[in-house]
Amino acid sequence: MNPPIAHAELIATFKRAEADADHKFGLIKAAANKGPKAIQAATETARKAAKRRDSYAKKLGILGVDLKD
Repeated sequence: MNPPIAHAELIATFKRAEADADHKFGLIKAAANKGPKAIQAATETARKAAKRRDSYAKKLGILGVDLKD
């Protein structure tokens, strides 16, 4: 079942947000050697990215689009 064309842009935005969140969480490991302030900044950035991703997932859920693989 293909989602309607109207949802395609929202799905693409969600997938970009999902990839961004994964990347930001990876940066936490890289910041581990740079000290507590760097870890805190990376963690905060990752949290915001995850919140953005979850927001798009919620919007898609309301529209009835399921992206579970």
